[in-house]
Amino acid sequence: MKWRSMAAAALMAFATLAFGQTYPNRPVRIVVPFTAGSATDILARNVGQKLSEMWGQPVLVENRPGAGGTIGANVVAHSPPDGYTLLVHSAAQAVNPYIYDSLPYDTTKDFVEVATLGGQPNVLVVSPAAGYKTVADLIAAAKKSPGALNYGSAGIGSGTHINGEKFKLVAGIDVVHVPYKGTPEALTDTMTGRINYFFSPISAALPNVKEGKLVALGVSTSKRSSALPNVPTLAESGLPGFDYSLWVGMYAPAGTPADVVDKINRDVARALATPEMRERLAALGAEPMVMTPAEFAAFMRAEMADASKVVKAAGIKAQ
Repeated sequence: MKWRSMAAAALMAFATLAFGQTYPNRPVRIVVPFTAGSATDILARNVGQKLSEMWGQPVLVENRPGAGGTIGANVVAHSPPDGYTLLVHSAAQAVNPYIYDSLPYDTTKDFVEVATLGGQPNVLVVSPAAGYKTVADLIAAAKKSPGALNYGSAGIGSGTHINGEKFKLVAGIDVVHVPYKGTPEALTDTMTGRINYFFSPISAALPNVKEGKLVALGVSTSKRSSALPNVPTLAESGLPGFDYSLWVGMYAPAGTPADVVDKINRDVARALATPEMRERLAALGAEPMVMTPAEFAAFMRAEMADASKVVKAAGIKAQ
């Protein structure tokens, strides 16, 4: 009987290996839990296009926005663990467990970390009509009229929300949070003056800043962005030590074969290393992030620990 068990195990290992070697042999779906045109969506489409070229298979991006990214994440959590349905999510994936009392999935158990795609600063933008020229101008206006100003986000628990709450805490201001379904909607209402300011992913805000439809007051990272070299950091603008980076990663349903996960990880790294992708990301103000699945898993746990502290300090809860 022992040899039968050994034979069965060998057959299963061979089948798994063969599956990994033939992957993908049909279209792959990437679910983005935010609206089209959001920073997460832009990165997913750029990487997805390169993977499609490498694999010779369509890589289809499907937007499933809502509830801070949890709707799209839930779709992937309950999809077959075969590598043909993937999730590209922002830093909100690490935040949502702490702001929702009950999620339809377990962030740590129902997903496997596949690959990091990129990181970028958020940029604090306002309407030109608002009249703010610096971060100090905005903070002064908020302190002069507590509760009168508001800011937008791509949804409760999104990276733009966490950035906004961190800014609120560090600056010591009282402002109202207005959540949207995604970045494009928040940008539109910032341009029209319906909301006072927005911490937008730089990749999404850049065209509007260059066209003069938005004014960039500061970037959230500790270093200035090469895409907006004349825009100071928040740390340079009176908030010493301020640093927040918006990162985007790829996940698969738990149980996805390890060799498939490793293949996707290697191919994403290859895609990010091409001069074409580096140029695309640089034009968007983003930088590639390359980690192994194990490194990404460790990074994710560290991000979750940090997110829990910010959420608790800001008192963030899903509405």
